Amino acid sequence: RKEYADLYVNYVFNESVQKPFQDFMRGFLRGCPATNWKIFLPVELQVVLQGHTTVDWRLLEKNVMYSLYNKSDQAIQDFWTVFHELSEEKKKMFLGFLSGSDRIPGNQLEQFRFSIVDPQKINPDELLPTASACSLTLFLPR
Repeated sequence: RKEYADLYVNYVFNESVQKPFQDFMRGFLRGCPATNWKIFLPVELQVVLQGHTTVDWRLLEKNVMYSLYNKSDQAIQDFWTVFHELSEEKKKMFLGFLSGSDRIPGNQLEQFRFSIVDPQKINPDELLPTASACSLTLFLPR
């Protein structure tokens, strides 16, 4: 029984996935040649491929650009007060709303920037905040 169980486990975890894994590896190496990714440690490669899972939210606030707003405007101060009171999960949901991903790309942690723009509508109370993920812009009504 032990030999059967060992052979079965070997088949399920090794042999049965060998062909799909080889296909995946061939495609991966076509897009990212081994000479490029072998310089990374596994943890570094994960960050490059998947992005940063932790974010310095104060640095994110510092890097924001404002259009038709000033950092001292009451709407901006209120936004950041509420934002910093959110849980980590809600902050990542906001990042997903803003950029389409709850992670910051691997090479952009320090330089990641987005804009907060006043949409300048006559009655801002009738608007909800919207975002353009392509341009990393948050349209925040006053």
